[in-house]
Amino acid sequence: MKFAIKTNFLFKNIRIFNYQIPFPAFLWFALAAIAALAEISRGSDAINNYLIFKNVFSHTIHQQNLYAFYPTEYADSNHYGPLFSILIAPFALLPLYVGCFFWCIANAAFLFFAIKQLPIANKQQQVVLLIGFLEMMTSIHNVQFNPMLTAWILLSFVYVKKGNDFVATLFIAAGFLVKIYGIVGLCFFLFSENKIKFILSYIFWMFVFFCLPMLLSSPQFIIQTYQDWFHSLVEKNQGNIALQPLGNMQDISAMGLFRRIFHWENFKNIWVMAPAAVLICFPFLRFKQYKNLSFQLTYLAVVLFSTVLFSSSAESATYVIAVTGFAIWYVIQNDFSNKTLTALLWLVLILTSISSTDLFPRFLHKAFVRPYALKALPIFIVWFLAIYQLWRKDFSIAEK
Repeated sequence: MKFAIKTNFLFKNIRIFNYQIPFPAFLWFALAAIAALAEISRGSDAINNYLIFKNVFSHTIHQQNLYAFYPTEYADSNHYGPLFSILIAPFALLPLYVGCFFWCIANAAFLFFAIKQLPIANKQQQVVLLIGFLEMMTSIHNVQFNPMLTAWILLSFVYVKKGNDFVATLFIAAGFLVKIYGIVGLCFFLFSENKIKFILSYIFWMFVFFCLPMLLSSPQFIIQTYQDWFHSLVEKNQGNIALQPLGNMQDISAMGLFRRIFHWENFKNIWVMAPAAVLICFPFLRFKQYKNLSFQLTYLAVVLFSTVLFSSSAESATYVIAVTGFAIWYVIQNDFSNKTLTALLWLVLILTSISSTDLFPRFLHKAFVRPYALKALPIFIVWFLAIYQLWRKDFSIAEK
């Protein structure tokens, strides 16, 4: 696959001490650190999400309900699975602000590593970083887990491609038992060369990760906690789709677009999700295309789009997943002089990424973007285009 870009200055190295660091890598980690420090400098109220994460660890140890409200400790409530107690443990054991800083950097580092493992050219990887850094920074400002989850989805794809289904399914099972979204990695089963090993490895990791939090508490508590988690997610979904005067901070999804633009408060998720599932599954029938890397990468992009677009829990900080998918889809296109492709790039950058930052006029965001969930619109458009490519495009010709 050929790739060309005129802005070569973006790919020059920066000399720091005796090391040459590519500009995209420098920008990525510098902005992640700035975002983390900016939130930490505002005090504990600005890192409420991290307070929730940190206390998942202590509540697990003390066998306290992980999904109850603890107003003296933090606002809102936890919605992650019991396995998260193991993931957050190394950070929770550190002093509050130190742990928070390293949590943010770990998220940025995981996603950086995963992007660098993608089976695309080095310059394409750097463009993915440049397109995605704003959403990564937005997620870091919210002290979120989404960059790491994005990395896990990418790595599940990468390791299937490498023929290492055992490691690939580790990330799928972990992603599922932490934040449900990781289950989308099962789609990469299609590209596995040893499907029996894939299935057995996934069952193994699900068992291991289901039991692992029991080391911090007890089997009885963790089994009950999984039941509590299910109920908390059901309640959260009901709350997400409730319309608010200025638009909910969540449900920035394809369904949210319909609910908000047309004021259909009773619009059911299934009316979008069922047709979308059919459209996503149809490319499975194109067996001869499976071997083409461009087909596989396009499907990876669709999986990343769909993870966000068809979730009522989608919020601004979740879009690091979808925009990473867009960046991957963008760099594997062959015709960069195409005006439609350029227009889509700017639409995603402005309406999806920049609209969530202080660079975007606040009155426009308050009056249009947030109330009508317009952040989702560019990704929804590209999702349709990528689905059409998976249906109709001959990827074997595209790779010649």
